[in-house]
Amino acid sequence: MKNFLNLNVSSEKLTDLIENEIQNYFKQKLIPEKINDREKFQFPLIPLGISNRHIHLTEKTFSQLFGENTKFEEMRPLYQPGEFASKHLLTIVGPKLRSIPNVRILGPLRKYDQVEVSLTDAIFLGIDPPVANSGTLENAAPLTLVGPLSSVYLERCAIVANRHIHMSNKEAEIFGVKNGDYCKVRIGGEKSTMFENVLIRTNDNWKLQIHLDTDDANAANVRAETFVEFFGKM
Repeated sequence: MKNFLNLNVSSEKLTDLIENEIQNYFKQKLIPEKINDREKFQFPLIPLGISNRHIHLTEKTFSQLFGENTKFEEMRPLYQPGEFASKHLLTIVGPKLRSIPNVRILGPLRKYDQVEVSLTDAIFLGIDPPVANSGTLENAAPLTLVGPLSSVYLERCAIVANRHIHMSNKEAEIFGVKNGDYCKVRIGGEKSTMFENVLIRTNDNWKLQIHLDTDDANAANVRAETFVEFFGKM
């Protein structure tokens, strides 16, 4: 891998360079040309991202909670290009008036309001959200969102996000999958765990990464940077 120590670049640019180099390394060393080529590497590895509870909002709902003159501001970029953690936090309140404060809104703003929680969060809040893919809100659970200006009750907003892998269409071809497929992955270690029903999501702007929520990550005793083993399409 390259030596970045002597480069005269900003910390943000250096982070991007290192991320790209790591991605290229694992593509070259760990992912075979075709997933069935077991002689090169038995189980290709995918970097893991742990997704904590968070909120997606429409521009309308954001304005209701923060005021029409409040600008939606970025705090820091996320792993996937174009996505970011905003500076804005809300309190989410369940029907039993149990609340979780300081839940961050992610950007950019979307065409729907969605709150992604873990099952542990849901039990505490007193709701029964479905395990669902992002944007599938027909059976989502209700929550009240409390902001600095007002509160908004959303009848269908809360889900436990399904496990999913972000990848480009080229990477999907390498793995032998397509958008909407489901696969199996494994995390090794002291609490080795196999996860099934992992959704494949493709977009040529995305970097390869699997998203698990905090419950799934804790079940596998994930405590540091981790890569999961890809066990093929279901």
